[in-house]
Parts: sequence; structure tokens; C-alpha cells
Amino acid sequence: MDSRMFSGQDALNYSFNQSGDMELVDEHDEARGRLSPAGFVVLSVVLGFIMTFGILNNFVVLLLFCKFKKLRTPVNMLLLNISISDMLVCLFGTTLSFASSIRGRWLLGRSGCSWYGFINSCFGIVSLISLVILSYDRYSTLTVYNKRGPDYRKPLLAVAGAWLYSLFWTVPPLLGWSSYGIEGAGTSCSVSWTVKTTQSHAYIICLFTFCLGLPILVMLYCYSRLLWAVKQVGKIRKTAARRREYHILFMVLTTAACYMLCWMPYGVVAMMATFGPPNIISPVASVVPSLLAKSSTVINPLIYILMNKQFYRCFLSLFHCNRQPADQGNTSMPSKTTVMQLNRRVYSNTVACTPEVTKGPDSRQT
Repeated sequence: MDSRMFSGQDALNYSFNQSGDMELVDEHDEARGRLSPAGFVVLSVVLGFIMTFGILNNFVVLLLFCKFKKLRTPVNMLLLNISISDMLVCLFGTTLSFASSIRGRWLLGRSGCSWYGFINSCFGIVSLISLVILSYDRYSTLTVYNKRGPDYRKPLLAVAGAWLYSLFWTVPPLLGWSSYGIEGAGTSCSVSWTVKTTQSHAYIICLFTFCLGLPILVMLYCYSRLLWAVKQVGKIRKTAARRREYHILFMVLTTAACYMLCWMPYGVVAMMATFGPPNIISPVASVVPSLLAKSSTVINPLIYILMNKQFYRCFLSLFHCNRQPADQGNTSMPSKTTVMQLNRRVYSNTVACTPEVTKGPDSRQT
């Protein structure tokens, strides 16, 4: 659903030029309040920033995976999948909208518009679903004790499932269930939000429910359960566990806030454009939420990589900011790690949260 930039574009007419190539012709630019030349300059600058740092941040993540073997753990396969999908969005989506913004119009015609809408929606949903799977994995890892060793089968199945789920919701517009069309300021394409047909409305409702509403509910559930588990440990251990609680709380709030900030404005404006009065959302007003959605490709690496101690140490080592090599020792994680598990015990029908401490050779008894 990375439907990046909305369409308040009911007045767009599709036509053929004399050479037979398909192109988009807008006959009512001024009437619909298209961006001014200065507006396109601002839009180009912001898109250029998102494109540059989106590619750079995700390239650093991929470079870390290639250089440090210790990072290739099962759970990190989800982080790798997020970075790949975000990188593809920047390469095949943001670059095209950036070039179109410089010219002030869409450059690739109707077939290019459909292709752009499809690949950006597909990669965007892959990233979103991977974030949801990662939230569940974090919850289950910190609250359920697992004696088995590293298992790559489930993460790889989750990655494949994210791509299949995305294709399931992004291919239908190519087959006639709704469509992809020009949007926003006329420099990018997405789902045709303003088409007033029953089939289009049904598709948009399904897309909103299963690609935005449901993921948010899953993330809220996993993170709320995680916070509850951490608080239970904090009652037992007043020092280390309490600091761990605050750290996880900060990560959770940052993750949820950025997720909501990037996608909820887009979802709200999309539903208004779909079910509200005609032209309720102008192209100018649709630019901000679309840019917020695009900015997720820049924010995701910062949250899921730089806030992770394992990746952060490798990052410092990569740029020679850390004296100790990232691969030194048996593990790239701290020598003392608190592992929480929720063991269902028959004590007054309650769930006990028992902390376990795994000690490295240099750790001290607390």
C-alpha cells in the first residue's frame, strides 16, 4: 500500500499522442490547484533528500550484513528484508517521482504509471509486513524461552510470506480490480483512490483493513504484551531489569510513533479521498502525507539498525570508530543479557515472569 502520493486527480484524462505512445494529459492544471513552480522545487528537494538518504542508509545496512558474518542471524533476516524492500522503493520509485517533480509532470505515460504504482505498493507492503513480523518476533523472543539453537527456517518462511502477501494485494489492480493512476501533484502514481465504483471501493476497504489497520493492531498487541512482561521483570530486579525496561520502552514508543506518523496520515487522507465528496483532498494537501509515507525508507534503518547494539557496534567498527572489532569474542552482544520468559504455572491461575541471566566469562554476579 505504499501508494505514495494521492490522487485528487479525477479530471485527469488519458489519451494517445500521434506517435501511438500512451501518455497522461492533464487539461485542468490550474483549476485543480496544481503546485506552483516554487512548489515543485520544494517537492524536488524533499524527494531528493529522501532518495539520497534512503539509498545511503539502506546501503550501509546491506554492507554491514555482507561484512559481518555475526549479523546473519535468523531474526536479522527480517531486518535484511526490510532494507532490501526499502532500497528497491528508493531505486525504482522515489527516483522516478524525483525526476518527474523536476520536470513538473509524470514522465512515463500510462503503462509506466501502472508499473510505478505496482512496484511501489508491493515493496511498501513488504516493508510494513516485515515490521509487523519483527514486532511479533521481538515479543516472542523476549517473553518465551526457547532451548533450540538458531533456526533459519521460520524467518525465511516469514520473508517469503511477506512477499506473497504483498503480491496478493498489489496484483489485483493490474488485473482489473481497481487500478493504478496518477496522483497528488501529478508526478507519481498509486492506487486510484477517487474512482467511484463498487469494485474500487471494495478493493480499497480490503487494502486499508489488511495492509494498514490489521498490522497496526498486531504491533500494538505485541508491544503492549512486551511492555507488560518487562514491567513484571522490573518488579523483581530493580536495577538492571529496570534500565532494560526503559530502553525497551523507548524503542517501542519510537517504533510505534514513527509507524503511525508515516502511515496513518496517508491512510486517513486515502479514505477521505475515496469516500468523501469529490475533490475534498487537493493535490497540494495530499503531498505532505505522501512524503511522510516515503520517509519511512529513511527512518526504518535508523530505528531498526542504529538502535540495535549489535548493529551499532558493527557500524562503528565499519567506519573505524570502535577499537574493539565487532566480530571479536563469542558473540557480538553484551556479555550479560537478561532473558525473560513467561512460564505458565499453576500458582493461583497466574502467569509468572521469571528472569534468567546468561553470563559471559567476564561478567560479575549481581
